[in-house]
Amino acid sequence: MTAKVENAVWGKRTKAVYAEPTAKVCANCEWYDQHYSKGWSNVAQLVPVNSGCCCVRVDKLSEGEAKALRLLDNKLNESEWDNELLSVELDELDALDLGDICIDWDIASDQEPDEDDGSYYGDAREKTVNGYNLHDYDVSRVSGFYQMPVLRRVNHIPKNIIGFNYVLTAKNTDAGVHFYLDDYQFERIWNSPQKYIAKLKAFDCVFTPDFSLYADMPMAMKIWNIYRSRLIGQMMQDAGITVIPTLSWAEKETFGFCFDGLEQGGSVTVSTIGVKREKAARKIWTDGMDAAMERLRPKTVLVYGGDIGYDFGIAEAVYFENTVTERMAGNGR
Repeated sequence: MTAKVENAVWGKRTKAVYAEPTAKVCANCEWYDQHYSKGWSNVAQLVPVNSGCCCVRVDKLSEGEAKALRLLDNKLNESEWDNELLSVELDELDALDLGDICIDWDIASDQEPDEDDGSYYGDAREKTVNGYNLHDYDVSRVSGFYQMPVLRRVNHIPKNIIGFNYVLTAKNTDAGVHFYLDDYQFERIWNSPQKYIAKLKAFDCVFTPDFSLYADMPMAMKIWNIYRSRLIGQMMQDAGITVIPTLSWAEKETFGFCFDGLEQGGSVTVSTIGVKREKAARKIWTDGMDAAMERLRPKTVLVYGGDIGYDFGIAEAVYFENTVTERMAGNGR
């Protein structure tokens, strides 16, 4: 049984995914067949008796993968959920990495809060505090006008690195973890930091999240994304993880805050992905890198995406290839 409460859709038959190898028909088709036998004419036009299952059969799935597939398919259909059962199933899927798929499972309470209850506003405030990770913010360990959380300097070079999206399935933890991915693939670490920090502790080191700073973003959003990266980094350091700051910036106006919270002389990481394509992008990257080198004076710069000919001076530059590009090249693309 899955956590979804199926809704009948009159006039069409839902094309669900069939992931139960032992069943003759999926629950959706079974519903229609049962009501056809009761003589419901509008169903009779859709599903002939003994027609079998119209849905797609997916073989060779593990039990966990089949369960994840059912949940994702049900999520897309957007009907009512059995929240209690959904929570149980999601807990059971904790070790299954869904890769590029990122779903926000908003499990709402079945009971509306009572505003007459004296605890109502306290509970609501606590949810807000937790949502912004304010319990982990330490005003005594911040720097700059925008009070960016401070990260302790480290000098470390990982042997190799993997993307955060592979953390749950990685067999070799003797590697660093990077966040050079689309933001939606790691937004979950902000939403559930303790859950993922506990898993990241097994790895050699972790880069701070690379929340995007697009030039056309409002400045407030750019400040917020730098803050979030620093806070997650500080939380990881507090958990005993070797943390390497990820450098990111946009136009020159961001230089006033985007390096706040970082100590001089340690290891930092930066991406060169997309820099070669456009002259304007290269200019922004070079200006920001110049500012970072002057202010932070790093001992080591871990570069993700290849050498673009930038002179890092006395700092040691260590290059890591873009794994996405490598996979595409391996597939003949």
